[in-house]
Amino acid sequence: MNVSLFQAAAAMNTNSRWQDVISQNLASSSIPGFKKNELSIAAVRAGLMPTEGLGASGAPKYFTLPQSSVETNFSPGEIRFTGSKNDVAIEGTGFFGVSLPDGSTAYTRDGEFHINAQSQLITKQGYAVLGESGPIQLDPNNSAPFSISTTGEVSQGAELKGKLRVSDFEKPELLTQISGGYFLPGDPTAIGQPSSATLRQGYLEASNTSVVGEMANLMTAMRTFEANQRIIQMQDERMAKTIGELGNPN
Repeated sequence: MNVSLFQAAAAMNTNSRWQDVISQNLASSSIPGFKKNELSIAAVRAGLMPTEGLGASGAPKYFTLPQSSVETNFSPGEIRFTGSKNDVAIEGTGFFGVSLPDGSTAYTRDGEFHINAQSQLITKQGYAVLGESGPIQLDPNNSAPFSISTTGEVSQGAELKGKLRVSDFEKPELLTQISGGYFLPGDPTAIGQPSSATLRQGYLEASNTSVVGEMANLMTAMRTFEANQRIIQMQDERMAKTIGELGNPN
């Protein structure tokens, strides 16, 4: 096996995956409360890599593979004033609970809510925002504006309509990120604990993605991809020259 070719190809594959992660971060950077993904790369030293399934039995294994994994960065984003009573930001740890169309519960930091025709508090995608006793239902016959306290109580005028369900997870890294800035628990039966975070009505948490930083990472990933591409081209030319010389006794 040509070790240089294999390693360069493996590096190109890893850089291609890194570019995918960066593209997702850039595409979702405008979603309030979005948490960026980061690619971790670790090399395995030759001789320490498992040999099962890597070749014929007894064949030497001299090559290494970069091991990559994608993890979510849960650091908080900047909290910005919007002035809209429908916007809510979580100051601290925790996630809003929302009801998906299949009945399951998803979690999000995006507090850009709306009110639908049935006077329910919903997300931009139309998912019902959950309170501790179910979806938050407002009274369509009550013209009083609604308010959300720092502890999550939703009131319409003097009438209490419920309390937002804000859940915290001991290990948020076990949550699985899906599209739109939503998360699902790795274990469907997992239930978050009530969060002690402070809610701020009229504010939104921005994404923790730095567009400038991601563009710099994208340039690095592209340059590294091109460098390994040149290595493959050089090795291919070297092998072609070697084969040509060995095949021509004269």
